[in-house]
Amino acid sequence: MNKTVPINIISFENSEILNNVASTRFPGRVTKKTFPPLTVSGKPWPKISIVTVSYNMVDYIEDTILSVIGQRYPNLEYIVIDGGSKDGTLDIIKKYEKYITYWISEPDNGMYDAIQKGFNKATGEIMAYINSDDKYHYQAFFSAATIFTSHEDIQWILGRASFYNDEGTIVDVKDLKKWSKFDYYTGEYKWIQQESIFWKKDLWIKAGSKINTDLKYAGDYELWLRFFRFAKLYSCETIFAGFRFRTKDQLSLEKIDSYLYEVDSVTNLNSLPREDKYALKKISFFKKYISRIPFIRKIKFLRRNYERIFDYPPKIVYDFIQRQFFKNFSK
Repeated sequence: MNKTVPINIISFENSEILNNVASTRFPGRVTKKTFPPLTVSGKPWPKISIVTVSYNMVDYIEDTILSVIGQRYPNLEYIVIDGGSKDGTLDIIKKYEKYITYWISEPDNGMYDAIQKGFNKATGEIMAYINSDDKYHYQAFFSAATIFTSHEDIQWILGRASFYNDEGTIVDVKDLKKWSKFDYYTGEYKWIQQESIFWKKDLWIKAGSKINTDLKYAGDYELWLRFFRFAKLYSCETIFAGFRFRTKDQLSLEKIDSYLYEVDSVTNLNSLPREDKYALKKISFFKKYISRIPFIRKIKFLRRNYERIFDYPPKIVYDFIQRQFFKNFSK
């Protein structure tokens, strides 16, 4: 089954969807919630394509769908790819199908095959995917779109890692970490939170317009490796989405050894450009010799020189006075 519906501007002011929470009907808003017709840089809101893949996720997918369509983002393309669920998941998808641009339910060859199907349908300038148990934070799409339109050189972004418990309650938000391709090349890849990533379609095209469907567990890791070849990842002092820790049947936790095996199998440093290989040699020398000597390790200019090798981009921070996101080179 599939359904294709064009979406322009979605209004949820008096909708049953947002007013019916935990089977309790809440009154509609008294004050109308409005959003500016243009971004802070004076540009139209770019189309955002979100892909959700699911298989027998009846207990969780409604939360995910509501976290997407409840953004009320004015230029949203939402694509749901189901693997042939038999547990009631399709009833939930059908409940919200008028707010979904495209959905289909059919057998697939695994999660990454389903994700690729979704992105093959995507036409947005900004792209992301979220699994059918995780959730976006309120108005995250507006924040992501604002960052991209205010800084056209930025190709992909990451928010703070955050986590839900099984009931969907936000229980943890981590400190923000800067990332470099050299972190990945040296095995320091734990963890870029997949659901907190957004990227531009231009980067997707440069990286081959595909996710590795031969993998079962580390497809996101392999995709980030390819992204790093073309652009820096900017860490943003905000939250976009959260990962849900479920009490059972969580593939990403139960198959961690298989994940690590796939990571090793796809991390090929032989094909790196010469300058990256040279940088890795300097990093290796520092770790092997300099960092093992305590008093030398504390010398500031040596630490600064070491960090320069990683070429970290500045963090993206919100200025409450200027009311915009900016690159903070001091952090």
